[in-house]
Formats: sequence, structure tokens, C-alpha cells
Amino acid sequence: MNKLNILKVILVEKKKIEKWLSEQLGKDLLTVSKWCSNKIQPFGEMVDEIAVFFQELPNKSKSKI
Repeated sequence: MNKLNILKVILVEKKKIEKWLSEQLGKDLLTVSKWCSNKIQPFGEMVDEIAVFFQELPNKSKSKI
């Protein structure tokens, strides 16, 4: 059974890809790919930075993140 990965869900809802997120955060694409596949998890200040970053993006969907 696969675990739901909220970061991957958010990227899909925002119609963005991992490469775009890696460029926006200044992180390696492989790192972001591992976050999205639950191989590793972001931690500390990076979690906060990701959360703030996505809150600042316009959200055209009806769900709140």
C-alpha cells in the first residue's frame, strides 16, 4: 500500500512538476524527486519554506492547502 504524499498531491493540484519545484527552492531535482516518492522527507526549515512557498501561490482549485 502506497503512502499518500502531500507534496506530490500539491504539485498535481497546482499543475507543477518536480523540476519546477527544485528550481524554485534551489534544491537538486533528485532531492525533490525523493521527497515526492517518500524515499526521504524534507525536514526542519525546509518544511516551513515549502509550506510558505505553496501558500503564496494562487490556488485555482477549491481545496485549501
